[in-house]
Amino acid sequence: MIIGVPRETKRDEYRVALLPVGAEELVRAGHTVLVERGAGAGSGLADDDYAACGADLVDSAEEVFARGELIVKVKEPQEPELRLVRPRQTMFTYFHFAASRSLTEGFLGSGGTAIAYETLRDGRGRLPLLIPMSEVAGRMSIQEGAKYLEKPQMGRGILLGGVPGVAPAHVTVLGAGTVGANAAKVAAGFGASVGLLDTSLERLRYLDDVTPPNVDCLFSDRHTIREQIRRADLVVGSVLIPGARAPHLIEREDLKLMKPGAVIIDVAIDQGGCVATSRPTTHADPTFLVDDVVHYCVTNMPGAVGRTSTYALCNATLPYVMQLASRGVPAALRHDESLRSACNVYAGRLVQPAVAAAFGLTCEPLDV
Repeated sequence: MIIGVPRETKRDEYRVALLPVGAEELVRAGHTVLVERGAGAGSGLADDDYAACGADLVDSAEEVFARGELIVKVKEPQEPELRLVRPRQTMFTYFHFAASRSLTEGFLGSGGTAIAYETLRDGRGRLPLLIPMSEVAGRMSIQEGAKYLEKPQMGRGILLGGVPGVAPAHVTVLGAGTVGANAAKVAAGFGASVGLLDTSLERLRYLDDVTPPNVDCLFSDRHTIREQIRRADLVVGSVLIPGARAPHLIEREDLKLMKPGAVIIDVAIDQGGCVATSRPTTHADPTFLVDDVVHYCVTNMPGAVGRTSTYALCNATLPYVMQLASRGVPAALRHDESLRSACNVYAGRLVQPAVAAAFGLTCEPLDV
């Protein structure tokens, strides 16, 4: 099979979808790997590294898409890339279709097949291709939140951990999955007071056993959320419903309960955001104010730490790339339940129920 790796074009995206060692493994297995020149530069990976591992370097994304049978990316295809997708061509990347009707309809119109990292489930029901980036985003959320709490960044002028004689900041984390647990861990390490909310009592019991004493594990309901954001200096939104749009846990009127200069880091923005006033932002222009509350809604947070993120992501994705390439896409989907769960669009037909429900579209069974 011919595997194509284009350079990412989303603004401030520095990851790449395949490491040189991945190219080497694919070439050793008899496949052809096309890598657009400069694709790995943002992660500190030179073109020569790929060439030394047997990859063919090409000069443009147009050539990658024209020749590639399986396109491996990091972020959803941007508008110019959508126009390059061919019928029956397969793309393996983060799509987050439920956050964008135009992306969904655009990809359906291409006739291609979309296998989404974010909906792939393993035999234990986990999301192994989302977990590495969720770990990065969860830890980054506190790093970014601490920065934007500074007064020059429009924040309250609060030091996250406080100092002797001065109380630390209060951090509210909505959702205790991978993002939330990592955010709580880092915030607690800074010395902040942390409220970690979730609707799963089993998850809360587990985290209550393993987190420090300055983390309170709380059942999430409307009253508790409002009470927590009233106290919060920093709120991290880390709610996930795989494949579906994130629910709004903070409504516009709720912002009036929050302190002026408080910060919201809406990590769920890739899936539409869990705050009603959120809208996508970029690393170059990451924040905006609504009712004196700072909103940070960058849609590709891990992209800023491209080297760490690339290695973490590619370690998880390579076995699935190998399987898709070696078996062929139809056979891989037939034989691997994890890859079936990741297929959102097959040959131009929507087969992911959560995405269909988000936009009122028809969902067809996956028939391969």
